[in-house]
Amino acid sequence: MHKFMGVDYFNIEDLLSEDEIMVRNSVREFVEQEIIPIIEKHYREGTFLVHLIPKLGELGLFGITLPQKYGCAEMNNVAYGLVMQELERGDSGVRSFVSVQSSLVMYPIFTFGSEQQKNYWLPKLASGEKIGCFGLTEPDYGSNPAGMVTRAEKVKNGYKLNGAKMWITNGTLADVAVVWAKLDGVIRGFLVEKGTKGFSAPEMKGKHSLRASVTSELIFEDVIIPEENILPDSSGLKSPLMCLNQARYSIAWGVVGSMMTCYDTALSYAKSRIQFNKPIAAYQLTQQKLVNMLTEITKAQLLNLQLGRLKDKGEVKHTQISMAKRNNCEAALDIARTAREILGANGILDEYPVMRHAANLESVKTYEGTHEMHTLIIGEDITGLAAFE
Repeated sequence: MHKFMGVDYFNIEDLLSEDEIMVRNSVREFVEQEIIPIIEKHYREGTFLVHLIPKLGELGLFGITLPQKYGCAEMNNVAYGLVMQELERGDSGVRSFVSVQSSLVMYPIFTFGSEQQKNYWLPKLASGEKIGCFGLTEPDYGSNPAGMVTRAEKVKNGYKLNGAKMWITNGTLADVAVVWAKLDGVIRGFLVEKGTKGFSAPEMKGKHSLRASVTSELIFEDVIIPEENILPDSSGLKSPLMCLNQARYSIAWGVVGSMMTCYDTALSYAKSRIQFNKPIAAYQLTQQKLVNMLTEITKAQLLNLQLGRLKDKGEVKHTQISMAKRNNCEAALDIARTAREILGANGILDEYPVMRHAANLESVKTYEGTHEMHTLIIGEDITGLAAFE
């Protein structure tokens, strides 16, 4: 079995701290031992690796940047990014799980929640004892979340929720859903707990992508939630968009893991596959493909590292996160497809990880803001003119 040694053409590791390298290496080893041997089976069967949730919690990967007083590791954003990178080398579905739990559930509770909500939920989510999901996207409102039709209405002792959400990672597994709904016309966040009357989360089937990930609908039919389950500091569309920024950051890093495994697989294969009496790696066209892949990986790594350093200084702009998400997802998909070409017919077999990553990346390129939306977000920033209204 070919051992993965990482891909680092520009000695970027020299720019990382000892702690960052240690976290990356421990997750790299975990992926090697716990995910890669079983992921193809789970992908084929369309099941998530539920048994890994407590182990991910033990490693401290949930809410890794949040304070220790809530049971979290309090690492920096570069360490968080490296965790995402290594997990996605295993599978986008595993990275999605950790990314949602951290960026879209723990982050909003930490940022918009009451002290009581934080003290109750964050330690349980950090250990993996509880699982969360994030309900923003609706069947008819994807790129335009402001149009949402899910409504909350003030009633005696609480709120009544009606509506539906779609494409919700972890939905069916979740103990708590962070749900965004309009209350008197203003978007607010609510914590909806599993088992609440009128709330259901059926799993969506029939996916050709992210098969080792649970994707669900959330349905609210006169769901009464208690007064204390509103996120008190959430207000307007800005609140869920702040959460999406966190998630997009983790995707920008995550897809580099996909890129690295596709490149590494293609390079190893090209060196050993003999045609016309020499390895295909000796042919100019194959070398050009490999060089292009490595160059894109290196650019993505440098983009991510500076993004993480800016985030740690509190200086990052959401448009910079959009640029990294947009660039890296497109490059990752191109790399996966090119790796499939180098592997020829073998590229479609699950003996190799390439086709699975290519299929997953079709979703990753679309979710948390499509390629087009990120283009227009950056376009508005540089021209001052909004093209999507």
